[in-house]
Amino acid sequence: MTRIVLVEDDPTISEPLTRALGREGYDVEWHGTGLGGVNASDDADLLILDLGLPDIDGVEVARRVRDKGLTVPILMLTARADEVDLVVGLDAGADDYVTKPFRLAELLARVRALLRRRSGADDGGEIEVAAVRIDVAGHRAFLDGRELQLSGKEFDLLHLLVANAGSVVSRDVLMREVWGADAGAPSKTLDMHVSWLRRKLGDDAAHPRYITTVRGMGFRFENEQ
Repeated sequence: MTRIVLVEDDPTISEPLTRALGREGYDVEWHGTGLGGVNASDDADLLILDLGLPDIDGVEVARRVRDKGLTVPILMLTARADEVDLVVGLDAGADDYVTKPFRLAELLARVRALLRRRSGADDGGEIEVAAVRIDVAGHRAFLDGRELQLSGKEFDLLHLLVANAGSVVSRDVLMREVWGADAGAPSKTLDMHVSWLRRKLGDDAAHPRYITTVRGMGFRFENEQ
C-alpha cells in the first residue's frame, strides 16, 4: 500500500485530509512536528509537508530529507503565497506546492501526479483510458488505434487529463502543469486548447464522451463510455 507521511500541526487540516487520503486507499501516517516528519520519511512514498510548523519549518524539513539522500516526492502546503517563500521551498527540495485554502480535488490530483512520477509512469510506459491511449515515452496519443496529430501543449494537456481520468483537474492545476502559469493567470488559452482537443477527439462540448467541463472548477476526462 502507498504510504503517505503528512506533516501538519493544524488538526482542522490534518484530520479531514488524513480521512480523505485514507478513502483514496493510501496508508497515511500523521506527524505534527517537522522532526517527526524527518524521522518518518525513510520509507515514505510521498511527503505532504506544511511550511509553518512548531519546531522546524517545512523548508528545513525538506532540506534534511534531501540531505539523507531520499528522493521521496514532497508536496508543500503553505498559507504564504509570497513568491520568495515558494521559491525557497522548491529550492530546498520540494517537488510541488498547494496554497491554503486548497480544494481537496486539486490536492488529490497533485498527490496522484507526484506518485505517478515516483513510479516512473511519467517517464515511460502507457496510459489507456476508454478509447484513448497515451504513449508517454514516445510522446504520442492514439484514439481507437489511430494516432492523433497533437501539438506539444495539446499532448501535455491530454496526458494530464487522461492520467487523472474520473477526477476533476482544476483550471489552476492545468495552467500550472501545462503552461507553467501562476494560479489565477488568464486561462483563455486553456479553453482554446480544450476546444482543439475535443475537435481532434471527435468530441462534442454539449454532449461530451471524453472531456467534460465542470463549471467553476475545471475539466474531467471520462473513464467510462
